[in-house]
Amino acid sequence: MNILVATNHLQTTGGTESYTYAIIIDLLKKGHYVEYFTFEKGEISDKIEALGVKFRKKIFYDLILANHYTVVDHLHKRGFIIQTCHGIHNDLEKPSPKADAYVAISYEVQEYLLKQGIKSSLILNGIDCNRFTSKRNLSPKLHTVLSLCQSEEANKTIRKACTAINVNFIKANKFIENNWSIEETINQADLVIGIGRSLYDAMACGRTVISYDSRSYSKSLGDGYLNNENIHQSLRYNCSGRYSQKEYSFQDLISEMNKYNSADGQYFRDFSLQNLNIEIVTQKYIFIFLSRKKWFLRIIKMIALIKHNSYWSYKVILSKINNLNIFN
Repeated sequence: MNILVATNHLQTTGGTESYTYAIIIDLLKKGHYVEYFTFEKGEISDKIEALGVKFRKKIFYDLILANHYTVVDHLHKRGFIIQTCHGIHNDLEKPSPKADAYVAISYEVQEYLLKQGIKSSLILNGIDCNRFTSKRNLSPKLHTVLSLCQSEEANKTIRKACTAINVNFIKANKFIENNWSIEETINQADLVIGIGRSLYDAMACGRTVISYDSRSYSKSLGDGYLNNENIHQSLRYNCSGRYSQKEYSFQDLISEMNKYNSADGQYFRDFSLQNLNIEIVTQKYIFIFLSRKKWFLRIIKMIALIKHNSYWSYKVILSKINNLNIFN
């Protein structure tokens, strides 16, 4: 198929940018022809073009995978558009009425869309599990903690907790370091602290994780140390901390770090391969498109039969559709 992957901005490293890059790589592996679109080019669009992927050239595409309402509004006449909504707070994530189908990356987002009268498919954020993989065994006892938090207030609290229990502390804030090769930094740690996609990356790398951060749109919330007992509940809210709604103090973080179990790292690696793998995620998007295709063809057939009362008319209409290369 001819597929366009569209994101509002591709200037610097971020969750949606990493997701865009990962899904493009997997679509290419699956043999699809892929182009990309963005309003703001930069470091990530350069990396995409290095893959041999061109900026939008075609007039029409079989499928458009869009991450923000701005690109949906801009491209809605160029093909069947699936809009992925990654959150409920950022204005760019709000659903566009011009999309043909919607994907929510968590139960929380799906419920948010449903309240607006929009039905969506639930597909977890996809991770390139070939890139994000375990490159170092975890220490039997907690040795190094990595913070991927975006709040300096949160980092101060985490550093203080690490000092108290005598473990190494490192941090990587995407707004400051802009570290594209974040998987290398993740593999230096035994335990990673953050929320959202940061934790998905860490789980794919076989690290243990704590859900905690302080964002401008949220209190200092977290779901704490995650394992097989609570990961599914935390994922319902994108591991954001909005599941448990618990605020963590310095002493609370120490208690969560003391739950460290190196065996949880392998559990999360296996979990990621089964639930977060971008190879599975792209197949789900293709399934949504193909399912809609079948219904569309049925509608065309019914219209042709009703208006012309002949199967031959349906075949003519279907032939014209195929000549447009909509479904090839």
